[in-house]
Amino acid sequence: MPDHSKISNLASDRVRSIRMSAIKEMAILSASTKDAASLAWGLPSFQTPEYIRQGVVERLGLDEDIGKYALPDGLKEFRQRVVQRHQEETGVLVEADDHVMITAGNMQGMSILLRTLINPGDEVILTDPCFSSHIQQVRLNEGVPVYWPLDEAHEWCLDVDRLPELITERTRALIIVTPSNPTGKIFSEQKLRRIGEFARQHGFMIIIDDPYSLFTYENRKRFFNLASVENLFDHMVYLYSFSKAYAMSGWRLGYMIAPAWIKQQVIKVHDLNLICAPRIAQVAGLVALSGDQHHLSVFESELAKRRALICDRLDGLSHVFEYHRPEGAYFVFPRIQVDHEDAYEFCLRMLDQVRVTLTPGSAFGPSGEHHVRMAYCVSEQTINLAFDRMEEHFGKA
Repeated sequence: MPDHSKISNLASDRVRSIRMSAIKEMAILSASTKDAASLAWGLPSFQTPEYIRQGVVERLGLDEDIGKYALPDGLKEFRQRVVQRHQEETGVLVEADDHVMITAGNMQGMSILLRTLINPGDEVILTDPCFSSHIQQVRLNEGVPVYWPLDEAHEWCLDVDRLPELITERTRALIIVTPSNPTGKIFSEQKLRRIGEFARQHGFMIIIDDPYSLFTYENRKRFFNLASVENLFDHMVYLYSFSKAYAMSGWRLGYMIAPAWIKQQVIKVHDLNLICAPRIAQVAGLVALSGDQHHLSVFESELAKRRALICDRLDGLSHVFEYHRPEGAYFVFPRIQVDHEDAYEFCLRMLDQVRVTLTPGSAFGPSGEHHVRMAYCVSEQTINLAFDRMEEHFGKA
């Protein structure tokens, strides 16, 4: 066997210091467990809509350049369509050349943005709990995550009165996801506007990571997109992903809307990281935004049914889990009521003994400990199978 002792420590300290996403870790463990019922990964069960797939097929036969690079910021036609969509959604008109960049999804967009903004030791404020990968992305870029605890007693709402004590001279950005991953909370307009006031006062950037804004169910009128506040434009970067609402997670596609000075800097990192988002995915995105959007209501209606189902099944296990009904997105974040060491131990035990895959809440920040995240974007059959097994293991309430 080769001796790796001399080279095994060549991985950088910053890479050694981060963890693999607990979501993906549990998905990998689940894949090696026969017939596991997985609620761990937020991967929609829907197919990419037919009009998108068919549109790409047609363009494959017509576009001689579809297999080539695009310019680093993306296809001009696609960026112009993004400008139209952003104005339709927010009322804010941006410039395709100055403000829009096409990314390989929001994970890649966030990664290059943080690389652009953060010097070693700079701070990024994250809601607690937050999307687990944001924590590791900040750390990978040698930043410091600063946790802003959500108020669980009031259904995971923002406690804006606590925000000033978290802001320092090293604060570079605050990341917001609404509806929230993992809690499903829709943050109120009033509190989001107050975040904007703090950003202007203290000179930091607000980063909006938006995969879920089209999944707000009966709460659509309560949803507020902070990117619609035009006088915050210089303090804001908006990231949109096609993965969820267009069931295009494998296409790896998103877009960034940012002040011109940020685009001028981040495009350098983007080019070194990726050159460009895959051209064929960009073509698919153009088709997606230009075609009939009927699938959006179909997806949301189906997810609303699944939310009702998982909440009903959680009610049947009230001695095991306590939860707040999610207002949007497609996750629920219950607190573990039964004896356990920690959330990670509980999830490993559930997979080993019950063949049900959950994500430990501790991966989403300190306030997530003793919780688990359950995704209800999976099929009803999978939800029912998971809860049937948990009821068999724990008994019904």
